[in-house]
Amino acid sequence: MDIRKTLLWAIFTISAILLFDAWQQHSGQASFFSKPNVEAQQPAAAKDAPPTTNATNAPKTDLPKAVATTPAAPGAPALFAPNKTGEIITLKNDVITLEIDSLGGVISKAQLTKHVEEDKSGVLIFERSSARQYYARSGLVSASGVELPNHTQNFSVSKNAAGNSVTLVAEKNGVRLEKVFTLENGSYVVDAKHTIKNLSNPSADLTLYAELVRDNSKLEESMFYTTFTGPALYTDAEKFQKVDFSDIEKNKAKIPGSQAKDSPTWVAMVQHYFASAWIPSNNFQRDLYVGKLENNQYRIGVQSKLETLGVGQEKTETLKLFVGPQEEHVLEKIAPGLELVKDYGWFTILAKPIFWLLEKIHALVNNWGWSIILLTMLIKLVFFPLSAASYKSMARMKLVQPRVLELKERHKGEPQKLNQAMMEMYRKEKINPLGGCFPVLIQIPVFIALYWVLLSSVEMRGAPWWGWIQDLSKPDTLFGVWFGAPIGLLPILMAVSMFIQTKLNPTPPDPLQAKLMMFMPIAFSVMFFFFPSGLVLYWVVNNILSIAQQWQINKIYGGAKKPA
Repeated sequence: MDIRKTLLWAIFTISAILLFDAWQQHSGQASFFSKPNVEAQQPAAAKDAPPTTNATNAPKTDLPKAVATTPAAPGAPALFAPNKTGEIITLKNDVITLEIDSLGGVISKAQLTKHVEEDKSGVLIFERSSARQYYARSGLVSASGVELPNHTQNFSVSKNAAGNSVTLVAEKNGVRLEKVFTLENGSYVVDAKHTIKNLSNPSADLTLYAELVRDNSKLEESMFYTTFTGPALYTDAEKFQKVDFSDIEKNKAKIPGSQAKDSPTWVAMVQHYFASAWIPSNNFQRDLYVGKLENNQYRIGVQSKLETLGVGQEKTETLKLFVGPQEEHVLEKIAPGLELVKDYGWFTILAKPIFWLLEKIHALVNNWGWSIILLTMLIKLVFFPLSAASYKSMARMKLVQPRVLELKERHKGEPQKLNQAMMEMYRKEKINPLGGCFPVLIQIPVFIALYWVLLSSVEMRGAPWWGWIQDLSKPDTLFGVWFGAPIGLLPILMAVSMFIQTKLNPTPPDPLQAKLMMFMPIAFSVMFFFFPSGLVLYWVVNNILSIAQQWQINKIYGGAKKPA
C-alpha cells in the first residue's frame, strides 16, 4: 500500500470539502460542520416591541403593540424602517460619532472616524436605512404587562454644556425613565446611566432591558473564506458563546439561564473586524435573551431585574455600550472576556501569543507588512529542525525513486508483494516513508493559527505594506480585475512558489497522482486571488523560505552517494 498516495488523496479531499463548505456559507447555506444546539427558549419571530420579562425562560407572545412601520418599496429588501424619527442628537469624540434618536432613546448611528471606507468616510457600525438595520436600544418592562417607558416612547432631551453627554427622560403609567449617555474623548465606550423612579405606580415590579438589533447582512466577506457575523454573549460560567442567526430562526439557540449578581455578563453583535456590546453592571440579577423580529431583524439583549420599587423610590443601573474595532488590548480593559469577540476559534491558545509577538515586532518596524514577513521568518526559524527532518526524508525518497519504479514494474498486479518489497527497501536504506509527513503535521496548527491572526486582526485593515499593496486586508489587484477576479502579483508568486516546491519533491510514481500535484498550485492560486494580501504575503514568504531550505538539503543529498 502506498501510504504517501493515500495521504495525498486525503489532503486533496479535505481541501475540496473545506472549499465547497466555504462556498456554501458564502451562498447563505449552513456549514457542514455547524453543531446542533438545544431547543430555543424564544419565539422565532416577534413584533418590534420590548421583550417580556424573564424572556429567556418563559417566552410570551402577548408583546406590547409595536411601533408602526412602513412597507418596503417593491423590489427593496424587507427591512424595518421607522416611519418617523424624533429629534436627532449627536455625540462625538476623536474616534467615534454617535446619533441618538429621541424617539425611544435609540442609538441609531455610530460612525468610526479612525477606520475609513474606500471613499474615505468613517466606517458605519450602527445604521438605520433602507439598506441596513443595526442599532442599540433600551427601556423598561413590567411583569404585570403595564406599558412603561421603552424604545417606542418619545423622550424629552437636554444636552450638557460640554457637549459630551445627553439626558433623555420619559414617563409612562407612573414610572419615569431617565437615560444619560456620556462619551469621553478617545473612548469607544458609552456610559449609559439609567435611573428609574416610581412616581405613582402602586405595583412597580420593574425590569430594565438593553438590546442590540440588526439584520443578518454580512460585510467584507469572500467566497473563499468566511468570518462570523451575528450575536454573541459571555457569562462567567459558560464563557464566550456565538449564536448563529440560523439557530435563532430555527429556535435552536442555546442561551444560559439567569445570571447572579457579581457575575460578569455581556451581550454583543459581532462582524468582521468590529463589534458592539452591552455590558451591564453586576448589581442586579440578569437574564439573557435572543429573538427574531419582523422584517429579517434579530436581537440579543440583557435584562436587569430591578425588583419592586415603592412609590417615590428610585434605582440606577449603569451599563456600558461598546461600539468599535476588535482591538484586543482595548477590549480586555473594558470587560472580562470581551477580547474574545475577536474569535480565533479552536486555535485561540496558539493565535493569541502569535498576535502578541506580531504586535511587538510592529512596535519596532512600524509596518504591518514587514511585521508579517519578520514573524514568518521567526516561526520558520523555530521550526527549522522539524522542517529539515521533513526535507531530508523527502530528499532520500527522491534518491530511491528509480528503484520504486523498478519494483512497481517487477511486481505489477501483485500489490502485497510490492508493499513487502518497498518496506524491505525502506528498512534497508533506513528511510521512514512517513518521515516527511509528521514534521509537517506538527507545524500545521501553528500556521493555521497565524492564518486566523492575519484574517481577524483589524490592524490589517487599511494598513499599507510597500509599493502597490496599500491595504493588507484587501486582495492584491496590481493587474486589475479580469472576469470578476482580482489579478495580483502576490497570488501569481504564490502559484510559482508552489510549482517550484512540487518540482523539488519526489515525483509520484502514479501518473494521475503526478498530474494532481501539478494541478494543485493552479487551484490554490485561484483561491488566493480573493484572499487578503496580508495572508498571501505570509504564504509567499513561507514558501520562499521553504524552497531555499529544501533546495539546500536536496543539493546536499543529491551530491551524496545514492542508495544501492
